[in-house]
Amino acid sequence: MSAIEISNLAKTYQVGFFRKTEKAALKNLTLEVHEGEIFGYLGPNGAGKTTTLKLLMGLMFPTAGTASILGRPISDPQVKRSIGFLPEQPYFYDYLTARELLEYYASLSDVPAKERSSRAQRMLDRVGLGGAANTQLRKFSKGMLQRAGIAQAIIHDPKIVFLDEPMSGLDPIGRREVRDLIQELNDEGKTVFFSTHILSDAETLCDRVAVLNRGELQGVGVVADLLAETVGKREVIWEGASTALDALGTKVKIVGDIARTVIDDRQADAAIDAIRHAGGRLKSLMPVQGALEDYFLKHTEPGAGAEVKSE
Repeated sequence: MSAIEISNLAKTYQVGFFRKTEKAALKNLTLEVHEGEIFGYLGPNGAGKTTTLKLLMGLMFPTAGTASILGRPISDPQVKRSIGFLPEQPYFYDYLTARELLEYYASLSDVPAKERSSRAQRMLDRVGLGGAANTQLRKFSKGMLQRAGIAQAIIHDPKIVFLDEPMSGLDPIGRREVRDLIQELNDEGKTVFFSTHILSDAETLCDRVAVLNRGELQGVGVVADLLAETVGKREVIWEGASTALDALGTKVKIVGDIARTVIDDRQADAAIDAIRHAGGRLKSLMPVQGALEDYFLKHTEPGAGAEVKSE
């Protein structure tokens, strides 16, 4: 069974005061997420990622289309028991402690009263906040708040976890911690659907990804398959005859007797012949590995991906 099924989902807003015009935030999205996978939902700021998540959470209503989670329509209240959600900018009561926060969300999620305290402590231990259980949230760093947010999203042991930009604003250590948590959740069999514009995190974690731009789906698939579209270059390394490939118009880097450059696939035979003819010795001819960033930039309009991070 699919974890999430989306069919022609759309959301249009009325903008303006007197002469209202329609603005499409999401355009006929059709998407399927399989059970037990980590699914990355990629796009620049304003692409429609958060709109999609709000529609799936029932926080707003679609203009058109349908969606289901674990075989139930998203309008079915029973769906909420099976999902956990961390919004991009969660608001937690500053003067609550981490333990109080989780016990509060446990009560909202119908966790039995006698289990709330112990479960809250287990979740805090799991996300590395066990020692800060009695600390007020106003004293937490951004990374600590993100971990507390993930703890509240899984306090009721959901089957699917939705995370909206979970790594945004975190330092490298914080991002690593959140990535590890996502992987742990998936190792337990949970489906994780997370949106991000930090492409390296998606490339590291995801079984499959979807790319969204200006409300439209640009592509979806296994990361390796998507990267195959960006392959088409080869790195050539040879010894001696450093000028052998000058005729190909490529930029050659030379260190001692070793030269290297990147060429198109169709130039490979010509490059080998040129090196041999010049008396050089070929050392390596390897495909250049594509990057998710290359795929993303290829499928977004100029300027649309200006806020995408690839660090």
